[in-house]
Amino acid sequence: MTATMRAVQIDHPGPPEVLQLRDVQRPVAAPGNVIIRVKAFGLNRSELHFRRGVASTGDFPRIPGIEATGVIDHAPGGEFEPGAQVMTMMGGMGRSFDGGYAEFVSVPASQVIPFTSDLPWSMLGAVPEMLQTAYGSIAVGLEAVDGQSILIRGGTSSVGLAAAVLAKRRGMTVISTTRSGARFDLLRSVGVDHPLVDTGEVAADVRKLLGDGVDGAIELVGVNVMRDTLRSTRQGGTVCFTGMLSDDWIIPEFYPMDWLPNGVRLTAYSGEAEGLPTAVLQDYLDALAEGSAVVPLGHVYQMGEIVQAHRDLEANTVGGKAVVVVD
Repeated sequence: MTATMRAVQIDHPGPPEVLQLRDVQRPVAAPGNVIIRVKAFGLNRSELHFRRGVASTGDFPRIPGIEATGVIDHAPGGEFEPGAQVMTMMGGMGRSFDGGYAEFVSVPASQVIPFTSDLPWSMLGAVPEMLQTAYGSIAVGLEAVDGQSILIRGGTSSVGLAAAVLAKRRGMTVISTTRSGARFDLLRSVGVDHPLVDTGEVAADVRKLLGDGVDGAIELVGVNVMRDTLRSTRQGGTVCFTGMLSDDWIIPEFYPMDWLPNGVRLTAYSGEAEGLPTAVLQDYLDALAEGSAVVPLGHVYQMGEIVQAHRDLEANTVGGKAVVVVD
């Protein structure tokens, strides 16, 4: 008899209601792949894009989900011991092959990151894609130096909150934006030095704080405010385009001489699992356990609440990373 599992499937693009919790066939590990028993998975805006049918890649029907956290169920190639704690992300998960919205997922062993932690699965499930993106934006996109200043545009997003945590661990001065002053306490709780209300134009406020502008900026809102972010950055500084919370990611008419201030560099970051070194992941988890770092966990859902979870994600009411725990 074929083994089954619970999973969320999408047959065609549409509103949150197209997310259907079903009993489906469990995956079987192909050569080079491992099977992970999923304990929790984080939710990401790219999954909203996929669900709506506006993502640049992927096909239907599909089990979505670009990340998962759990334990090794089966590794036919012997890459990991059964029961080992692991995280996985990206690499086509939830787009070109079935992803993490399930009790089990099959992924290439090369995109699996081991760790050891006694933290609850709800907290661990918030980490992989959020940490990989925040770390890569700072380390690769900005090539940041300890003690520098940083602007995080879209600071109350899960990646924005994680970036603030990482930046403060590196002794950086953090300016972070939100559309509502009511969320200043959330920003301060992760170490933000200067929260700002984002009116669409914050460059003048940033320069009041730092004079010449920030050393680096992470753009998480989109190209609708990126020009202002560039003008918030000092000559010789760098802006890393990482996210598009506004769903604006294309500049219709890009004139570099007009968009780019003298000497300000523009980069981008969109990483894979290999962008998160095992040592960085373990250090972050250890810091969480000892209380010297925080994880910006927003709301925890059950699999049966996946439709509501997507509604909340779409409405930007989660207040941190949304996580689904798998019983």
